[in-house]
Amino acid sequence: MGERPEGELSVASTHHSMLANVLGSASSARESLVYSYGRSINGFAARLSDKEVEKLSEMKGVISVFPNQILKLHTTRSWDFMGFSKGKLGSAIEGDVIVGLIDTGAWPESKSFSDEDMTPPPAKWKGTCTGANFTCNNKLIGGRYYNSDGYYDEKDFKSPRDSLGHGTHTASTAAGREVPGASYYGLANGMARGGVPYARIAVYKVCWETGCSGADVLAAFDDAIADGVDVISVSLGSDFPLPYFHDPIAIGSFHAMKRGILTSNSAGNSGPYPYSVSNFAPWTLTVAASTIDRKFIAKAVLGNGQIFDGLSINSFELSGTTYPLIWGGDAANFSAGSNREISRYCLTGSMNSIKVAGKIVFCETLWDGSGILLANGVGTIMADSSVTDYAFSYPLPATLISSEDGQRVLEYIRTTENPTATILFGETWEDYMAPYVVSFSSRGPNPITPDILKPDITAPGVDILAAWSPVAGPSIYGEDTRSVDFNIISGTSMSCPHASGAAAYVKAAHPDWSPAAIKSALMTTAHIMDTNKNDDLEFAYGSGHINPEQAVDPGLVYDASEADYIDFLCKQGYNSTLSLITGDNSSTCSSTELGRGWNLNYPSFQLGVEDGQSIDAVFNRTVTNVGSPNSTYTLFAYFPSTVTVYVEPSTLSFSAIGEKQSFTVTVKGSPITQQSIASGAITWKDGVHSVRSPIVIYNILPGTIYSSYSTPEKKPNFKGSTIYHKNGILGHN
Repeated sequence: MGERPEGELSVASTHHSMLANVLGSASSARESLVYSYGRSINGFAARLSDKEVEKLSEMKGVISVFPNQILKLHTTRSWDFMGFSKGKLGSAIEGDVIVGLIDTGAWPESKSFSDEDMTPPPAKWKGTCTGANFTCNNKLIGGRYYNSDGYYDEKDFKSPRDSLGHGTHTASTAAGREVPGASYYGLANGMARGGVPYARIAVYKVCWETGCSGADVLAAFDDAIADGVDVISVSLGSDFPLPYFHDPIAIGSFHAMKRGILTSNSAGNSGPYPYSVSNFAPWTLTVAASTIDRKFIAKAVLGNGQIFDGLSINSFELSGTTYPLIWGGDAANFSAGSNREISRYCLTGSMNSIKVAGKIVFCETLWDGSGILLANGVGTIMADSSVTDYAFSYPLPATLISSEDGQRVLEYIRTTENPTATILFGETWEDYMAPYVVSFSSRGPNPITPDILKPDITAPGVDILAAWSPVAGPSIYGEDTRSVDFNIISGTSMSCPHASGAAAYVKAAHPDWSPAAIKSALMTTAHIMDTNKNDDLEFAYGSGHINPEQAVDPGLVYDASEADYIDFLCKQGYNSTLSLITGDNSSTCSSTELGRGWNLNYPSFQLGVEDGQSIDAVFNRTVTNVGSPNSTYTLFAYFPSTVTVYVEPSTLSFSAIGEKQSFTVTVKGSPITQQSIASGAITWKDGVHSVRSPIVIYNILPGTIYSSYSTPEKKPNFKGSTIYHKNGILGHN
């Protein structure tokens, strides 16, 4: 993978010649070549045997060869909840910003992508609209699609048109137009909108029914960079940590960074397990998912008057009618090989339709409802305490209660001659505890670089209403044939476009700011999260909860350039593999001496301490004044009593915008062992601005300073085809 070469020589012809040399003929090269990346990145994707890969790797000019990866998809009340009811920049300024989304495409006819009263795209736009039956406009200005496998499921559209709903949801969350009266069957009714309603949207479809190919992702980055987008939003990632030089998102986003484009990434849906965070490259913005002050409840009412509040986005109205209530264990389909130990969970195909028909069934686990639906049941009351902070929608009346309440339901069934129940239409309750990081959101520490805090920030990602593809099923059940224009779903896929929209807003206000400056503004102005609600502290939420309005005026920013990231990579031991990431054979390390990641000009501070070692680190940082020309910032700090921190100097004075000042942070403490996380923060204040950076200290295993990667034990998979299976919330590892 390399930088696009200068000159008239065709990149594609060079790639073709290289393949022909490996394969022995031009015709074999044509059949093998999948993509020739040549607009922003110099590289190609091809179908090769192991022996052919080995031969290609040895050719002059080849920087790296790595296998194709299959990635996973990782959203209106949410913007109001963040105190960002409406941006103050205006349509003309917002309209100069282009948000590129690498996802499942979009449904172009959605009202969220209306171009009413919008001017033509800015002159910098170099993209296009491809594919049959897909039309762009002055809002949705670009659409491309990529499928290196060449396989299309019967549900797939051979165009940028979205058949899964995910891309439509993320695009409208980031930059959708205002749509009054949006709802999911009357639930969450209100104004749906994105963070920057007048910004332009370009979609790059890389995800299909079978997944998202790394080769396609790189092709999308190549085009998006050359097309002229300002922010790239990527709500997908790998199931397991990849070194930077094998990670297509890390490589693509590095090339984007070089061209002044910030990439916003989802942190992943493999929480709450430690070291589960994905998309952890320091040049990207990694976004966790947290709740908003709204949750969806559906009540189960028993015939004896007992009422149980369950989590569910229940769109079905039973009008208070009661139905016979049975336990799933009493309705086993023996002919299909089921028994009561299986049917108690109401798994698909395990239920006796003669006993289930016309009844509400009590089930002892979370399932998609298909077991009861296909057996002609009316509804289901499920008991499972593993999910307590987000809701699903189902293909029939359903609610999810706690396991403890489930025992009460089961006792009622067993002690009543003719038990009955009903399930009420969904309600919207206010969640006074919000925001807190949701359980599925992937946690730190960083699995590759122990001195860089990840995730960077958290944003709304739970029960988010946004536009949807009308051909995509609206519930947890993959074969749900109902059609909706808006849907309520959860995931870090939903939090990522909130951050992308916020980044686009900052970019609109400050078009000359670098990706690192925009990222810094979002991180240092974030709302402080309540430590009592988040056991994993910064490993769950990074710098805090995103605050879009304040981010346009951060006061100070921690800026970083390509050279800074190269220096960081060299110190992390990427001496021989540096060019695999940068794509430039001339990228070399001036020294092969390893060093900690403490000197990268990052907006947060993290220190991984080997078990039994003392706390001892010196961080060097430089801040750039983007606030008042004449200003003096004073240090405010707090830390655990076991840690001593010195900041020198303790005041920073500026006389001009753009002026830089440097400081050092020295952290010392006694030896620590088996400490999960201890944290504090430093904050620079000038009376107007508050520039806050967390400091995190934790233990790592001896010998893992430069690579702390470990593989967590895998959980059993919940198989299926809905967006919740594809994004990992159900069946995540």
